[in-house]
Amino acid sequence: MTRRRLPTPEERHLWRIAMRDADPMPGRALDPEPEPPPPALDEPVATRLAPPPTAQPRAAAARPGRSLAPLTPGSTANIDRRTSDRFRKGQLVIEGRIDLHGMTQAQAHMALAGFVHHAWNDGRRCVLVITGKGSDKSGLGGGLGVLRQAVPRWLGDPALRPMIVAIQPAQPKDGGDGALYVLIKRRRDRKD
Repeated sequence: MTRRRLPTPEERHLWRIAMRDADPMPGRALDPEPEPPPPALDEPVATRLAPPPTAQPRAAAARPGRSLAPLTPGSTANIDRRTSDRFRKGQLVIEGRIDLHGMTQAQAHMALAGFVHHAWNDGRRCVLVITGKGSDKSGLGGGLGVLRQAVPRWLGDPALRPMIVAIQPAQPKDGGDGALYVLIKRRRDRKD
């Protein structure tokens, strides 16, 4: 008989981050969340995950009649011309970066969600998401790697979309086809 492995405290914490917006089923209550494990000191800062930020973005929820436009790489319709040109050319200061390649899809999705939430919460404006170029051995993705295809879709999910203004393929100096610039929406509730 094979014994099932129990999730580690870090895996349970990541699951809670991913499911924090979901309501429990009737008759079920959530267990209180234990303290998250401290991040490993040798782990890169960008990939450390912390507890979810306290503030939540006000976008579609604030205006129930309006929905956000889909997020298309390369589209800068929501940005002024000068910022759009600087964003497209990779001239905005990169205030954070996360390297996802080498992670599984589940790990990458949770790491990306945590990273974007923290970048938005910290008031960062332009961040770099490194997906790696990858390779699609199945032949179904047109030669694109799995993470390279999935990241724009994940950034357009309802949980992250209200925090994102635009995404743009990175310039060669910042990773080219294996990376994306992400322009984070300004927080209007910050007192800077």
